[in-house]
Amino acid sequence: MKKLYTAVVAATGGRDGHVKSSDGIIDLEMRKPAEMGGKSGYANPELLFAAAWGSCYLGALGSVGKRDGIDVSNATVNVYISFNEESSSSFVLSAELHVHIPNMELDKAQKMADAAHKGCPYSKATRGNIDVVVKAV
Repeated sequence: MKKLYTAVVAATGGRDGHVKSSDGIIDLEMRKPAEMGGKSGYANPELLFAAAWGSCYLGALGSVGKRDGIDVSNATVNVYISFNEESSSSFVLSAELHVHIPNMELDKAQKMADAAHKGCPYSKATRGNIDVVVKAV
C-alpha cells in the first residue's frame, strides 16, 4: 500500500472540546448536539463524519461514472449518521446514504450507488462494522 496523503487533526475535550487540523483549515469548537444534552450550532463528530463520507462517496461515484461512461457530476448524496444507544453504556453508529443522480431511472441509479459503495474508502472502512443503507432516491 502506498500512502498518498495523511490528514492530521488534534482533538481535545471530547464531544465538548475542540478540533484543529495541522494545516489550520479545520478549527472548530465541538459540542454534543442538543438531542444528546448539548448545544445546537456547533460541530459534532457525526456531522464531520457525514461530511467526510459524503465527499469521499461522490468521488467513488465519479469513478464508477467514468468507468461506465456516465456523467454523474450533478449527483448528490445526503449522508445520515445516527448515534444509537445499544444499552446504558454502549453506543453504535448507523448510516444511510441517499444518492440522487438526476435524470436516471432509480434501478440504474441504485446499481451505480451500490458500485460506488463497494469502492468508497469510507464505505470500506465501515463495512461490517455499522449498519449502512445505500438508497437511490
